[in-house]
Amino acid sequence: QVQLVESGGGLVQPGGSLRLSCAFSGFTFSNYVMSWYRQAPGKERELVASGRSTYADSVKGRFTISRDNAKNTVYLQMNNLKPEDTAVYYCNARAARVYWGQGTQVTVSS
Repeated sequence: QVQLVESGGGLVQPGGSLRLSCAFSGFTFSNYVMSWYRQAPGKERELVASGRSTYADSVKGRFTISRDNAKNTVYLQMNNLKPEDTAVYYCNARAARVYWGQGTQVTVSS
């Protein structure tokens, strides 16, 4: 059974940092392209980061995606957070099929 579980979200002040984690099980990690998406209230879900180094323009230079194959985990390091980064963040695994995690809330506010 495929499972993606995000963690690490929370409330942070502008300029702060968070690291999101996505632990996955039930399939061979190395076969999948891992990505992070986000969805803010009233907006469509958008790609944040994917693969080794693809980023949305709005997060370039602030966010970093990485993966630990030994731990079957993908991370999203988010620095210099801004209020407009507030959203639910979703982990995505894509190969022949696509899988989503349940999402983790990130709120950037003073």
